[in-house]
Amino acid sequence: MNLTHDMHRVERWADTHHPIWIDFLRIGLGIFLMVKGIIFLGDSEAIFAMLRKSEFPWVSIGLAHYVGFAHLVGGLFIAIGLITRVAILFQLPILLGAVFFINPERGFYSENTELWSSIIVLILLIVFLIYGSGKFSVDRLIRKPKKDWLY
Repeated sequence: MNLTHDMHRVERWADTHHPIWIDFLRIGLGIFLMVKGIIFLGDSEAIFAMLRKSEFPWVSIGLAHYVGFAHLVGGLFIAIGLITRVAILFQLPILLGAVFFINPERGFYSENTELWSSIIVLILLIVFLIYGSGKFSVDRLIRKPKKDWLY
């Protein structure tokens, strides 16, 4: 079997097993990522701290711009359900880095809310990578005839 056929099977399964409440969860995830992007870009001290720790400051500058842009634009795309899986693929490296490299430095105790929120967001991203955008999405508006949008 080829990858395209497998993706269509996964997409067909996700469309038939997609409760409506999960769309609201996707929208909330997208909004959360947009807010995190705004906070990240607005926190210049955190960005400068990252630059001071880095042996390669130019890479850190690029990384900071990538994280901010990916969260803002990717969060918007996830919230409205436009090329959701692609937007998620841009988020995954950020969240994997946050879960396995950035936040564990602060410890795995229960008060490390950044670590736990990163883990939850990573799990949700994987869920929506499988499920896709759902019924209430721009992707569905583009794919389906208008009369079938609510069914």
